Amino acid sequence: MALYLLYRGLRDRRYFRHIAERFGFLPDSIQTTGAGSIWLHAVSVGEVLSSVELLRYLRRERPRVQLYVSTTTLMGRAVAKQKLDKVANGVFYAPLDYRSCVRRVLRRLQPSLVIVLETEIWPNLYREAKRSGASLVVVNGRISTRALPSYVRSRWFFRNVLCWPDAILTQASDDAERYKLVGAPADHVRAAGNLKYDFRPPPTGITAELSTFLDTVHPLKTWIAASTMPPATPGDIDEDDVVIDAFQQITQIQPDLLLILAPRKPEHFHEVAAKLAAALLPFVRRSELSKSDPPRTPCVLLLDSIGELAALFGKADVVFMGGTLAQRGGHNILEPAYFGKPIVTGPHMENFAEIAAEFTRANALRTITSSQQLAGVVSELLINDAISMQLGENARELTASKRGVVLRLGEELWRFYDEAVPVPIYTLPARIFLTPLSWIWLAGSRWKQSRNRRARRSLQAPVISIGALTMGGAGKTPLVNHLAERLHTQGHAPAILTRGYKRRSAQPVVLVERGNRATLDLTGDEAQLFIRGGHAHVGIARNRYEAGAQVEEQMAPDMFLLDDGFQHVKLARKHDVVLIDALDPYAGGLFPLGRRREPMESLRRATAIIVTRADFDHSSPGMIRMLRRFNPSAPIFRSRVIPYEWVDASSGDAIPVKDFGRRKAAAFCGLGNPNSFWATLEELGLEVTYRWVFGDHHSYHPTELERVAEQARRAGADVLVTTEKDSVNLPQTTAEIVRPFPLFWLRIGIEIEREEELLKLLS
Repeated sequence: MALYLLYRGLRDRRYFRHIAERFGFLPDSIQTTGAGSIWLHAVSVGEVLSSVELLRYLRRERPRVQLYVSTTTLMGRAVAKQKLDKVANGVFYAPLDYRSCVRRVLRRLQPSLVIVLETEIWPNLYREAKRSGASLVVVNGRISTRALPSYVRSRWFFRNVLCWPDAILTQASDDAERYKLVGAPADHVRAAGNLKYDFRPPPTGITAELSTFLDTVHPLKTWIAASTMPPATPGDIDEDDVVIDAFQQITQIQPDLLLILAPRKPEHFHEVAAKLAAALLPFVRRSELSKSDPPRTPCVLLLDSIGELAALFGKADVVFMGGTLAQRGGHNILEPAYFGKPIVTGPHMENFAEIAAEFTRANALRTITSSQQLAGVVSELLINDAISMQLGENARELTASKRGVVLRLGEELWRFYDEAVPVPIYTLPARIFLTPLSWIWLAGSRWKQSRNRRARRSLQAPVISIGALTMGGAGKTPLVNHLAERLHTQGHAPAILTRGYKRRSAQPVVLVERGNRATLDLTGDEAQLFIRGGHAHVGIARNRYEAGAQVEEQMAPDMFLLDDGFQHVKLARKHDVVLIDALDPYAGGLFPLGRRREPMESLRRATAIIVTRADFDHSSPGMIRMLRRFNPSAPIFRSRVIPYEWVDASSGDAIPVKDFGRRKAAAFCGLGNPNSFWATLEELGLEVTYRWVFGDHHSYHPTELERVAEQARRAGADVLVTTEKDSVNLPQTTAEIVRPFPLFWLRIGIEIEREEELLKLLS
């Protein structure tokens, strides 16, 4: 497969995108905002269409969770882009089932849940998904009677693959038994229903062009031959030939008839058109409706398009489902059943055996045993309205009784999603070259902390450290500001001790009394945010003990908040509050593999843990279980960012986020974890046309802002946005530099679950 793709790429440059994605190189258009996404893999057009309602449910239930869809076929990708444009965050070609290709995608998406539809068994995808910490669920699983013997013969192989999924949720009980025969663990397999029962017609209905055609032709009766197939083997039935012959017979007694012929495979559209022309039948291709006048009945509409058939079923008087006369195993009959249409199939419904049996028992399906019967049965149903209506009504009632699969599956999938905690995946060069460096870093860090503990000193007022295991990006600054505000409101006189990273002043200690101001050169950007907050005195120094001693002498605080203090063990503290990012808990690993300064085992020093960027509406059992593995006793709290208002950087005027509108924005920031900002922008509904990431604590130069404005212009943006922290580092002439673009920065707040309990602990 890999060699074939390379060959195609050399022959056709347009195929390079397909090649890159199959090797796991996702396009830049797929923008991620951290871990915790969902990756759904659907191979064919049918699988894509069956997943639409499930994905809509997942998006509706948790709009913050990113959804990505992969397909294998060109047509599957095209349909996914069309049907899921407003639902999925990205659509791409599935990677080849090689470990390196799959890992490349998993590193990019960092999913908490991988969903594989129907019968696709991908050994490397299964194994690597589980190794990445994601939950893995097979949904709408099925194994046909025809395919079962070959699967059973290879049971020795499949049982080692099917042990990886957390659950295999099959369409029917027969499918569940087949999975068990193939080697899947019995306790992981259960029938959950068929997603196709929850089919809903496209909300846009029939396109205007097709609607005009139908109104102009105005047939007395309409027959749809859906998903017709060529022979499966030499000597097998060609369904298009059978349908064309049956149409010629039926029009002898039903002349005012329209046949909508929809071949299953796009590569056969031209071949079927040639057959219609050879039969001297009046027909028009869907792709040429605008170029020709509609023929008079009897006539044929060749539906040479993808994704329009489902809506057209509502116009049918009779539906013949293809893939059932040819030995193809059948196709989905639930879409016409939704509209209450009489359905005719051939004998080959092996792929949908249980559905066919249920429909037959309910007198909701007419089955023919040979191609010669097609014309007679279709003609009877076109003429006899009573039989036709009863057959269709039975189909509608049976389908309605089976609906609700999406809701049941969705609840199950969210349970598996909440159980997962994605872990870092490293490339081979990283493992070879950076892992030894991480050992050196860890040894040096432990030696330094041991030395500093021996020199530990205590202040008179209690010290509360607010820190993290990571090098920035956990949300410490806004949380310290929030706690200072809340403690001050409760009558405390807090002071904040901070290093003042990247401040330009050589002054060893800088003190700023609550309510006073100081220049950026004296304080650094993070300290400026504390000073702006105005809820605490601020002491800035590399030596936090010296700053604290001077604050105690001059300002008499009753407690200290030690900003980014988890690793600053020289200063004794009463509490160690450690922040963990819910969407990046492992922070990519220990430096230099990732952004973590200490191993996860260091959490045992924490007296309280706060999970930031958390989803309050849903529990996180997987995250709690992971944290408890490293710290069994410290109370765990959750916090989230609350966007308050957009502040005009030039005038200082503020606009509530609800009044800002859906503007086209070019965004830039210099944060330890920029994904936190991107996620907030996505939650606010801004259309971000361009992103630019600078280093943490970046001090902006006019030429950089000029380039940002130029990129914003090229991207079609109408506003520039950034963070409050970045606003501190902008030059005073920024408004003139980026003109004509207005520049806004986002003011945020923090909400903490069980906040009173946390404040009581800290007090």
